[in-house]
Amino acid sequence: MKQFARLFSLASAVALVAALALPSAGLAEKTRLGFSGGPEGGTFQYFSNGIASRLSKMIDNVEVSNMASAGSVENVRRVNSGEADFGIAYSGDTFLARNGRLTNDTNQYPNVHAMAFLYGAPAHLIVLEKSGISAVADLAGKRVAVGGAGSGAAAAAQRYFGALGLWDKMKVEYIGYSKAAAAIGDGLIDAMWVFAGFPNSSVIQAAASNKIKILDTYDAGVAGGAFEQYPFYAPLTIPAGTYSGVDYDVKSFQDSALWVAGKHVSDDNVYDALANIYTKEGLSYMIKVKSTAKAMSVDGALVGIVTPVHSGAQKFWKEKGLSISDAQMGK
Repeated sequence: MKQFARLFSLASAVALVAALALPSAGLAEKTRLGFSGGPEGGTFQYFSNGIASRLSKMIDNVEVSNMASAGSVENVRRVNSGEADFGIAYSGDTFLARNGRLTNDTNQYPNVHAMAFLYGAPAHLIVLEKSGISAVADLAGKRVAVGGAGSGAAAAAQRYFGALGLWDKMKVEYIGYSKAAAAIGDGLIDAMWVFAGFPNSSVIQAAASNKIKILDTYDAGVAGGAFEQYPFYAPLTIPAGTYSGVDYDVKSFQDSALWVAGKHVSDDNVYDALANIYTKEGLSYMIKVKSTAKAMSVDGALVGIVTPVHSGAQKFWKEKGLSISDAQMGK
């Protein structure tokens, strides 16, 4: 009997260990999602990290991890392939990618669907006050940092300067914003291009150590026909006083930064993510993460979107009373 009792006790212990090793029937398996953001110092990274952190904290059984990225174009490719679930991408890059018109890339990326407008991203073209550069045309032969390779900033720079006939005349440097801000002060580059919401931390960094100028990119773009080729860009003014020493309005243009999701992401995950962020509390939280998030709103959530909206997002925005255009429906 003692031997039988020992065997029974041993069998019970094994069964208990096995039971503990199995997931509880009452607990749902955690959904893990990747959010592809941007380079260090860029607005994308603030937004992706902020959204990922809040969703992980606020939504049960969902964990969203922030992923560093070169930026918009890389995010489009990652989300399209399923390497990332969420991302931030410019409306222009999303449109061109879906239609096989990215620079040096005729592949089509049809699995990237918009969720919401986040903010307008204007072009900043920064030079030193002492550089002698006063207009966009003066950049011929100059060293210009345009953002990391594969970034939306670099893609926008190639489109813009290409339309003006300057791209092949400049000495293009593919370096990120933070490194460019240091490099311009050290005299390693002549100009830095930043395509991000304002105020941008890297432009603040450059202005803190140097007397800078921000060039008018809008009038030059009109004269060069850039906006006829790329109609998703819109005029914008960077107000005087946004950056130290820049006490004048700067005429520029912007693309729309969008929160995007892969077609493979479930409607529920997309719906729940929007339902958490686009609340009074969620939007207040985002403004604390980055003041650029003041542009986020329910009423303006579909502004600047010219490509299909994820079906989970369509459901959410329709419930909020927004109309979905044919282009946003994918028709």
